[in-house]
Amino acid sequence: MTTVTTRTVEYRADNLTMIGYLALPAGAERRPAVLIGPEGMGLSDVERRRAEALAELGYVALAFDLHGGRYLEDPEEMLARCMPLLADPDRMRGIGHAALNVLRCEPRADPDRTAAVGYGTGGAVALELGRDGVDLRAIGTVNALTTGRPGEAARIRCPVWAGVGSEDPIMPPAQREAFTAEMQAAGVDWRLVVYGGALHAFHHPTVDHTVPPGVGYHPRHARRAWRDIVALLAECLPVTD
Repeated sequence: MTTVTTRTVEYRADNLTMIGYLALPAGAERRPAVLIGPEGMGLSDVERRRAEALAELGYVALAFDLHGGRYLEDPEEMLARCMPLLADPDRMRGIGHAALNVLRCEPRADPDRTAAVGYGTGGAVALELGRDGVDLRAIGTVNALTTGRPGEAARIRCPVWAGVGSEDPIMPPAQREAFTAEMQAAGVDWRLVVYGGALHAFHHPTVDHTVPPGVGYHPRHARRAWRDIVALLAECLPVTD
């Protein structure tokens, strides 16, 4: 295993002071960079470990913040914050651009070789960066099959990979169909993987607080989804590129 260096980074977004988590691979040369967006609850050790895992693979990785350094354990508080956010593409883009600017300004990061990976609300932010025409090499999302404003998906300039649980009540078949229809009509290079028997946030290890109905961890599919994301990055943003 290579030596990974980590630190927190503060930046402003959505009228809040955000606290992201940056992971750097060993060495001194520039490396491709990956933005990591968290579930609606906010940045946690789950995303921090993912940033470290990507740094082990040779990427500069920044797990970004959604709630000004807070992790929202209360489902009602989380929904009260996230639902208006998800309904406002410009706010999501603001959060995404602020984090992406931090990542691209990191001296170890190659600003011309970046990707965005996100989960739930963080995945919606990644998709909105694509719909805003940001130059990304890849977008990967898990349980974030959001649709955007009409016609804006045509501005996505990279492959999009999406994963969802077959039993996810928050992302039901109708939502899948709307998302894939949007991607197809826009001419996006897209893929959708449906993980059989999995609920919403199936990738996220079990937490010790209340979660909304329809949420549940599926360890086997969580491992598969992570391998699929790593494969997406290896294809579209290889470290040796």
